[in-house]
Amino acid sequence: MLLDLTYLDAIVFVIYKAKELKIMKAFTPLTLPNGKQIKNRFVKAAMEENMAENNQLPGTALKNLYAAWAKGGSGMIITGNVMVDKMAMTGPGGVALEVDTPIEPFKAWAQMAKQNNTTVIMQINHPGRQVFKKMGGKVLSPSNIALNLGKHSGLFTQPKAMTDDEIKDVIERFTTTAKKAQEAGFDGVEVHAAHGYLISQFLSPLTNTREDEWGGSLASRAKILNQVLVEVRKACGDDFILAVKLNSADFQRGGFDVEDAIEVVKKLNGLHLDFIELSGGSYEAPAMQGNSGDDRTLAREAYFLSFAKQIAQHSSIPVMTTGGIKRLTVANEVLDSNMELVGMASALAYNPALINQWVVDQETLGFIPATSWKDKTLSGLANMALVKRQLRRIGSGKLPKMNSSALLSLILDQLRAAKLTKRYRKQYVD
Repeated sequence: MLLDLTYLDAIVFVIYKAKELKIMKAFTPLTLPNGKQIKNRFVKAAMEENMAENNQLPGTALKNLYAAWAKGGSGMIITGNVMVDKMAMTGPGGVALEVDTPIEPFKAWAQMAKQNNTTVIMQINHPGRQVFKKMGGKVLSPSNIALNLGKHSGLFTQPKAMTDDEIKDVIERFTTTAKKAQEAGFDGVEVHAAHGYLISQFLSPLTNTREDEWGGSLASRAKILNQVLVEVRKACGDDFILAVKLNSADFQRGGFDVEDAIEVVKKLNGLHLDFIELSGGSYEAPAMQGNSGDDRTLAREAYFLSFAKQIAQHSSIPVMTTGGIKRLTVANEVLDSNMELVGMASALAYNPALINQWVVDQETLGFIPATSWKDKTLSGLANMALVKRQLRRIGSGKLPKMNSSALLSLILDQLRAAKLTKRYRKQYVD
């Protein structure tokens, strides 16, 4: 009977059982700097869904998926990548929102995700050089430095070093997408500046070797991020939630590191942000899946918490960290470590109602796939394929499947991607 509780009933239950469960902070509201209140501290963090319909628009599958998360108890939902340029996509099934994109599908998406008093944030992004070669389109980067994935490097195209006009165009695109998100009814946007995507590429000295105003010192490498945030705030006003996702480190030797993140956060303190999400890694060093590209060992859960603790000491903005969380005890550890929000992703792909279940059973264990093939790149792709397979099942009204085959999931994902790539190229590239 307890699992049938509504969210409000569940909160009453938690208050009644507070001394026994000791989970009050996780289920207490948080008021962000702009005055917006989040009903609890759990955030469904962004995942790569690749579930867009024709013309890179959200449709029935995404609405069903987000409705499941809203009903499942998350206080905040951050969408998967919404690209600011349909000619620069991380995958063929991604969503894009531009100045001339129809707004109605996005209004319907936001409405479904805002059920149950859920706050909904659109993550907005540009992939930069992290565009698969088979996709075509724009492959831009601060410098013309290609991805190094060993024998898999050929999956990606040599990027083009951006001109000053192209940089300014990207800044304008982020602003436009944020304004469109606001028009559609989203509560805010999160600017993606992590995981090796374009803004992260500007921040890293490994991928930004420019000698103009956009490169060199860390302050110059962070200029594009600062300008995007300033322009979005100016366009959308103070009531709109504005956040940034930042790497705690790239986990590559010579890359963007914890000390750099601290300096960037110090500058972000003055930009009227509402929260900062700390993650880590890139395609070259997929630390967001628990694998670093240097000698540092990541925790088995809450991968970046030790790094986030150092960075949060310098932040006047609420901090959230994401990465591998599947137990309530670990979520509590995060919240007891100077974090205000705890981000969860893969565990909510396998159980979108995990938050509600924790209300009545604090020992419920979430599940996160962990493929451990010798080829780390293929392992990473397989883990992503497993997660995306569950997202598609939820979107089609089915239950997640806990024992899905990693190999079969990867094959199915590749076949699906090939079909969607053909559709994408026919519409935009060929």
